[in-house]
Amino acid sequence: MKNSPFELMLGPKWARALIYNGNYGVTLFFVISGFLITSMSLSRWGTLEQIKPRLFYTYRFARIAPSLVLVLAIIVLLGCLGVPYFTNTDGGHHLPASFFVIAVASVLSFWHNVLMQSQGWFNYCLNIYWSLSVEEVFYLAFPVAFLVLRRNWLFVLACLALIIYAPIYRAVHIDNEMYWECGYAACFDAIALGCLTALLARRWTPAGRRAGFVRAIAALGFVATYLNGIDGHEVFGFSAIALSASLYLLASARDTGPSLATGRLTKPLRWLGRHSYELYLFHIVVLALIRNVFARGELAPWAWGLWLTLFILLSTLVAYLVARYVSEPANQAIRQLSMDSANLDAAASQRALQAVE
Repeated sequence: MKNSPFELMLGPKWARALIYNGNYGVTLFFVISGFLITSMSLSRWGTLEQIKPRLFYTYRFARIAPSLVLVLAIIVLLGCLGVPYFTNTDGGHHLPASFFVIAVASVLSFWHNVLMQSQGWFNYCLNIYWSLSVEEVFYLAFPVAFLVLRRNWLFVLACLALIIYAPIYRAVHIDNEMYWECGYAACFDAIALGCLTALLARRWTPAGRRAGFVRAIAALGFVATYLNGIDGHEVFGFSAIALSASLYLLASARDTGPSLATGRLTKPLRWLGRHSYELYLFHIVVLALIRNVFARGELAPWAWGLWLTLFILLSTLVAYLVARYVSEPANQAIRQLSMDSANLDAAASQRALQAVE
């Protein structure tokens, strides 16, 4: 296989450090998710004890389901047609097309990572959705936690327990990638850190030079951990990435002044952030189709940059089209339908009360 341009420019060691530690990005996503969900819930309901599970689940369903159903339909269709990288043949598997029923059911019901723990990497496109199962279980558990615990301090204790337990879980399962990388317990510490950061940010955040200092420390921690790699650091590497991300979020939570993050130069990145879910779902479909055109080993080093640029542009275009014509309209329609239903229920309750009186 020909060396990639990254290996030619940077050497195998640094190229591997940049390319093969991408799962740290998933950890970063989990931290941000825990932070955003907690922050938005606090903004919407004032306190987490007042969270309305029905409304919370409706909002999550409206955001997740429409695009997910579409991408699963595309993958299953192409997989049943035998298109490479869409079939269930990864890792030496030769699972029948009927296995798509189980695979799709696992994605839709939050246990795709568990299925992969029994099967391994079996479908190039579906493999990445293990992280969605972790995220969905977090969404499912978040309101329930407050219905059961009923106190913020108990929720904080539960988050601390997850943060402590996750490295232990990863250490116990250090010999199995499907567990230390994809298990619920292996990932919940990052989400828990995001939740705690959001709660802390309501009470205190560093300001001025202190905020800049904390951001610098967090950025250095993130870069050092990333370049140090996952291999050999499976137990605490993810904890270090999550802690660095949490510190950065804490230092930036109330930063309203002009900065690089709010300037014109980073506007495209902010657009990508707002459409990160569509990019996450559909980029793998774009990549699989591109790999059907050229095998990675057949590309000349000079062509890698062109294909990478094409991949990014096509993924961005697909994300825009899906958001514009599927995600956003469906999201608004489902939320409106839920509001109409809630209004009807409220009106019916009011009429019943008047009848009793």
